[in-house]
Amino acid sequence: MKVAISSDHGGNNLRHEIKQLLTELTIEFEDFGPESGQSVDYPDYAAPVTKGVASGEFDKGILICGTGIGMSIAANKVNGIRCALVHDVFSAKATRGHNDSNVLAMGERVIGPGLAREIVQTWLETPFEGGRHERRIEKLMELENN
Repeated sequence: MKVAISSDHGGNNLRHEIKQLLTELTIEFEDFGPESGQSVDYPDYAAPVTKGVASGEFDKGILICGTGIGMSIAANKVNGIRCALVHDVFSAKATRGHNDSNVLAMGERVIGPGLAREIVQTWLETPFEGGRHERRIEKLMELENN
């Protein structure tokens, strides 16, 4: 598995925590920044992650900002992206199992590092269930393409 990760200034600290988790789990990742905690525009940092996931260069993407809202909105503007804003473990499992989400968004100002680590690990390890959920994903793709 190869993961793309990025944040804006509001998610910089949590991004470093999640990079540490990915290293511990021996998951290959590429960090798209930012390099400092200075103010940046979240769409600029969502773009390389989502474009990389949509193209197949990366299997999954993780985006972090202050609330996760801006990053999730930006991510879902890219065709082929199913980004879920998640702040609890149950939703992390559900969005992978039922929605086949390929990008995870979180908010550093909403959750702490311990919970964020649990969410990410659950999200990465939960497979898509397929079955009746595949039909729904196909309908989402139809909406996106029309």
